[in-house]
Amino acid sequence: MQNADHHFLTLLIRVRFQRGGVVRTTHSGDAVFALFSRFSQIAVAVCSFQASGCRCCEGERPQYGMQPKYGMQRRKNPRLRNQKSGANGLVWIVAAGDNRTNARPPRGEVEKRGLQAKHPVVFVPGIVTGGLELWEGHSCADGLFRKRLWGGTFGEVYKRPLCWVEHMSLDNETGLDPSGVRVRPVTGLVAADYFAPGYFVWAVLIANLAKIGYEEKTMYMASYDWRLSFQNTEVRDQTLSRIKSNIELMVATNGGNKAVIIPHSMGVLYFLHFMKWVEAPAPMGGGGGPNWCAKHIKAVMNIGGPLLGVPKAVSGLFSAEAKDIAVASCLSDFLSIVLQAIAPGVLDKDLFRIQTLQHIMKMTRTWDSTMSMIPKGGETIWGGLDWSPEEGYVPSKRKQSINDTENPINTESQSKHVHYGRIISFGKDVAEADSSEIQRIDFRDAIKGNNVANSTCHDVWTEYHDMGISGIKAVAEYKAYTAGDVLDLLHYVAPKMMERGSAHFSYGIADNLDDPKLPNAPDMEVYSMYGIGIPTERAYVYKQIPAADCYIPFQIDTSAHEEDEDGCLKDGVFTVDGDETVPVLSAGFMSAKGWRGKTRFNPSGLKTYVREYDHAPPANLLEGRGTQSGAHVDIMGNFALIEDIMRVAAGATGDELGGDRVYSDIFKWSEKIELPL
Repeated sequence: MQNADHHFLTLLIRVRFQRGGVVRTTHSGDAVFALFSRFSQIAVAVCSFQASGCRCCEGERPQYGMQPKYGMQRRKNPRLRNQKSGANGLVWIVAAGDNRTNARPPRGEVEKRGLQAKHPVVFVPGIVTGGLELWEGHSCADGLFRKRLWGGTFGEVYKRPLCWVEHMSLDNETGLDPSGVRVRPVTGLVAADYFAPGYFVWAVLIANLAKIGYEEKTMYMASYDWRLSFQNTEVRDQTLSRIKSNIELMVATNGGNKAVIIPHSMGVLYFLHFMKWVEAPAPMGGGGGPNWCAKHIKAVMNIGGPLLGVPKAVSGLFSAEAKDIAVASCLSDFLSIVLQAIAPGVLDKDLFRIQTLQHIMKMTRTWDSTMSMIPKGGETIWGGLDWSPEEGYVPSKRKQSINDTENPINTESQSKHVHYGRIISFGKDVAEADSSEIQRIDFRDAIKGNNVANSTCHDVWTEYHDMGISGIKAVAEYKAYTAGDVLDLLHYVAPKMMERGSAHFSYGIADNLDDPKLPNAPDMEVYSMYGIGIPTERAYVYKQIPAADCYIPFQIDTSAHEEDEDGCLKDGVFTVDGDETVPVLSAGFMSAKGWRGKTRFNPSGLKTYVREYDHAPPANLLEGRGTQSGAHVDIMGNFALIEDIMRVAAGATGDELGGDRVYSDIFKWSEKIELPL
């Protein structure tokens, strides 16, 4: 494989982890190892080594975390053949880390293609993708002043893991800083361009916007402490006020051109909160007046927005686990791997894993932001014991449809009825039974125990221990939980967390009309942009495990699955169409129906668009995480999505993009939801 014409050989290894891992690769004593949390679908290990006979790279060594050096040509996708590309053709799109000057067209050539910077752009990162750094800490954190505790290399996690957990936790009573600890968000574009070395989030989009004339004064990363409740980011850091001031400044210094806002994931919910806050009277609001959004915002381009919440937030808060990438699950596996690498054999593996889960549960239950992603709308949106909007969905039977909102085609149901409305079922038999056959015993008035933390596990003591055996048994005997029941369940098993959250969040959009309400801005546009075509968590089969010290009493029953290859139940998780994290229903319903036209949730009738990106895995290793990915984070490198954003930032409207682009059954499912508008 060595070639005398190359100074080095970069080997890109695409690894699909079921759980996080450490990849170590060596060659001739020159080793680079990369640590990857299972934050998304992909982990890429980059290992480079010196080859002899170099004549071409002027002695440069490859840098850790280099991106794949693939070219600029966009791979043709037959599924996008009907996409409108605009009068001036397709803009050149560059991949992050591609530093070959001969691979990029000169700026003049880009301008000839019709795109130039016009509207200032604001990025709003989601949960866990923004960096956090230490400003004040306890003695165990000596030497970490202004070092990243979240993001970057995560070196401190495996050097001092319990100290890291201590500093990443918030006060369990206030949801703010613990005594003697100040962890703050990193500022600037570097706050979320890369989550870890070599793992881009916003970097590809930033690089492409720069090609049409954008720079730091016309791009702003609205970083915030994603652990806090939305309003507490203003209380502690005045983050909402800073976002307001920066948008006003960017609009004023760019010829009055309104801003294009690009939130991702939980950032979608955060900016929705901002739009209500900024127009509300001071001191609780920003005092911008009822027309602030109309004056300052051209478009809000939501990427992978969990507008109605995500079921995996329930499993993360309930048992600190999920099938794939719920926050708590990702963190627990990450810490478990790191700690076992440091002290192998010190603790029993199974016991160690559960203790790690408890540390993570204790920490994440202090993060009020996680409650913003609990499913909203109750049974009206998510379904009941015997119905759900997505009933009949079969993953392998999806058909393609595009720009057809009148007669969307997607599924041919050939499987038995799936009760997606039962977000939690205790046992596969309960998940599949008719509701009339389920004997439920109400847990709400069950008497909890009076356990006291013992010396073995008081460091990982959770509220489950306070419940006692009788309380735990009562939870399991309720059998099946809908979206409405889940709220009562979380109030029962995590009362402190839910008490704090109830002051900040609402979960019933059918009753609370102000929760998802858009501002009075008739000329503003709202886009729901998200990936589809990846199995996404929708409901869970749980089991109660035998009582034991330090154990979380409930776990997803990974033995529950369907024999049918077209089945939606695998490893205890029912899946539907989505981007691996956010189901289509949550990402698309508001733009497809709730906000479509002049409704109670859209009083000014501003235009909304549904833009779906059908997932296509990388064609080869050199595509890295893919240029047509629909995965929740990897979509940030999707060329079609980047093109849409660049065109809107350059002045295009949603109609000029081609309006809706739909592959899923989102319009069909939305019609099943009887929500008065």
